[in-house]
Amino acid sequence: MTSKTSLLFITFFLSMAFIFSSCSSWNRTTTGAVIGTGAGAAAGSVIGKTLGNTAAGAIAGAAVGGTVGAIIGRQMDQRAEEIAKELDGVTIQRVEEGIAVSFDSGILFDFDSSVLRPEARENLRKLAQIMSEDDETELMIVGHTDSVGNENYNMRLSLRRAESAANYMISQGLSERRVSVEGRGEYEPIATNETDAGRQENRRVEVAIFASPEHIERLETDN
Repeated sequence: MTSKTSLLFITFFLSMAFIFSSCSSWNRTTTGAVIGTGAGAAAGSVIGKTLGNTAAGAIAGAAVGGTVGAIIGRQMDQRAEEIAKELDGVTIQRVEEGIAVSFDSGILFDFDSSVLRPEARENLRKLAQIMSEDDETELMIVGHTDSVGNENYNMRLSLRRAESAANYMISQGLSERRVSVEGRGEYEPIATNETDAGRQENRRVEVAIFASPEHIERLETDN
């Protein structure tokens, strides 16, 4: 077997191992679609296709690795399972040491509006309740639009939508100090803006959930 053939065989074997390990842990579509990822390059490839840079950066920036990172990862596994059971019509991804919850903006808002729809409030209420059970995490809420219309208007709309989601969760008991918001307008698409289906994917609100600095410090002290 040549060195090139050996390298191809090893790459194929590792890829298949990652696929089967992910499926065994996260092969469930109850009320939300749950996507599990491994560490390192595999996680990075998923982030690039299914999560905006701002939310992904917030999760990656809080990652610590090692023993503490492994503990946080197990805690996030449990939280992601709980969120998947309670929320309807959302996509939940376990990414590195965090969780990304993605809402189709059509689920949350009417067209060209930042006023939450009644059914959206129920999902956000449940998420706020779950996240209020402890103070171990922080949340970044990020609004996105497609590329139709004026760039500046889209940026403002995405921020208003992120603020609406954040304010409602805070009104439901989530601590304000744990929440930050970002509007990214049309600048972080996860699909093409050339088709209706692609534009629909890009119109979304993401919630990035990651360990708070205080929680990380406590774990580092104890471990």
